[in-house]
Amino acid sequence: MSKSKLLNKKDLIAYFLVAGTGAAVQLIAGSILRNKFQLPYTDAVSWAYLISFVVGFVLTKMFAFDARNTNQTRREMLKFMMVAAGSWGITVFFSVTTLKFVEASLGKNTMTLPFLSKPMNINELSCQVVGMGVSFVFNYILHKTFTFKSTGFYSRLKKLVS
Repeated sequence: MSKSKLLNKKDLIAYFLVAGTGAAVQLIAGSILRNKFQLPYTDAVSWAYLISFVVGFVLTKMFAFDARNTNQTRREMLKFMMVAAGSWGITVFFSVTTLKFVEASLGKNTMTLPFLSKPMNINELSCQVVGMGVSFVFNYILHKTFTFKSTGFYSRLKKLVS
């Protein structure tokens, strides 16, 4: 695949907007799970990623790569789940690793927001954004070149499983 097709401006902008919506869902869910339900940081990031997964698939299929009429939803969902599994690992790894580095260097930084009953850890939120940013690049490339493109992978996998 040529570079110009991979970095198609229309697809990149559409994916950025869709991913931004998924990112907002992920950040809000992560903050609620961490601050309201007191989940450990890694668990909150993981559950927030899973919650945003459903939103991400629907929006990506419909808007980002114009795949709403492909009649290959099952195939695309399987591929999307495979990419999402790798992306989840990337998100959690980079969020947790960055947090360890930042807190070792700068300590914990908190901020009190009017709608939260306790201070929010700014380091955690910032490091989750770092993990999501690395994941964004991984997702865009694989969804563009694998998930929403007919590669023959699904047919080979189906044949292997049968």
